[in-house]
Amino acid sequence: MTRVLFICHGNICRSTMAESVMTHIVKENHLEDKFYINSAATSREEIGNGPHYGTVGKLRQVGIPVIPHRAVQMTKADYDNYDYLIGMDTANIRNMNRIAGGDPDEKIYKLLTFAGSGRDVADPWYTGDFEATYDDVITGCNAFLKMLKETGQL
Repeated sequence: MTRVLFICHGNICRSTMAESVMTHIVKENHLEDKFYINSAATSREEIGNGPHYGTVGKLRQVGIPVIPHRAVQMTKADYDNYDYLIGMDTANIRNMNRIAGGDPDEKIYKLLTFAGSGRDVADPWYTGDFEATYDDVITGCNAFLKMLKETGQL
């Protein structure tokens, strides 16, 4: 089973969107038994809060079920418990490395690197543009699944 943790700053916009999108893609590909997917924050600011209404609205618009979730913070133990810890931006990656105490097993990635880009996933908390965030997330999640298939990890 491939264990994936999507991570952003607050765990209410981008990482929860990625968790829902990846779960949907996995189900569409009949791979549910091969994945455990979750999400977390690098900060404590939104702990206990549900997904942002903009994330919920965008996912409903495109027909992707919203995974029931309350924001939690990434822990050092998550590094051992997941195969992939996927951050949304450069600041997330820096904070994930700090929380994990480094990345000796090379499990920490930025989502859009799977799509051949070093760009950060657009942060709708600041931009209000959930469409751009969704475009980044769907691109990154599809590329991640493609990489897993091409490298024989599935």
